[in-house]
Amino acid sequence: MAGAFQYKPKFVDIRVRPPGSEEEAKRNEDVYALKPGERACDHPGCRTAATARAPKSRDMLNEHYWFCQPHAAEYNKQWDFFAGMSEGEIRNRQAQSAVGDRPTWQFKASKFSREAAGAAHGFGKGEGYADPFSLFGAGAKPQAKAAEPARRLGKLERNALADLDLDEDADGPTIRARYIELVKRTHPDSNGGDRSAEHKLQRVIKAYQALKKAKMA
Repeated sequence: MAGAFQYKPKFVDIRVRPPGSEEEAKRNEDVYALKPGERACDHPGCRTAATARAPKSRDMLNEHYWFCQPHAAEYNKQWDFFAGMSEGEIRNRQAQSAVGDRPTWQFKASKFSREAAGAAHGFGKGEGYADPFSLFGAGAKPQAKAAEPARRLGKLERNALADLDLDEDADGPTIRARYIELVKRTHPDSNGGDRSAEHKLQRVIKAYQALKKAKMA
């Protein structure tokens, strides 16, 4: 039988990092210790790294406090930019902020200026400005009267005008005058008893009644 089994461990020894200096151990224990490049919070007694800045006052907007996030939130709750200002001062400040706190000027002249008075005198006369489309009345031409829309005639009306020997643009007085003329010419009582035109008379009467019904006569 072979010799007794002997266990040989793979790792002979386990090396442990020797403890460092007391200062290093103390720094590792302090979780709030500042890292290189960090600055401390400006709130008294706070040792946390500052990550947010806040203006010192409305007159020193370019100078800031540096706070950690909790103290920055607390500072913002108490911050009132308009504290101690009247309503008029607040409106003026808001108007200045709308243009970036920089002075501005109006490009148009005052209504009391010489330029404004000269423009008002020539306004409506086409003086001092171009008005090619006559938007302001300068050089406006009288508009031509719109033409009346063409009369739409049906087949019955066109045939009736043809029976009266009239054009399609004949108006009411013309139609009535032609009707009276044709009746006198074709009626036996008016033409000396000639009954040869009775058929024409019936067509004239029928045509006139059709045009009268269409409100053309």
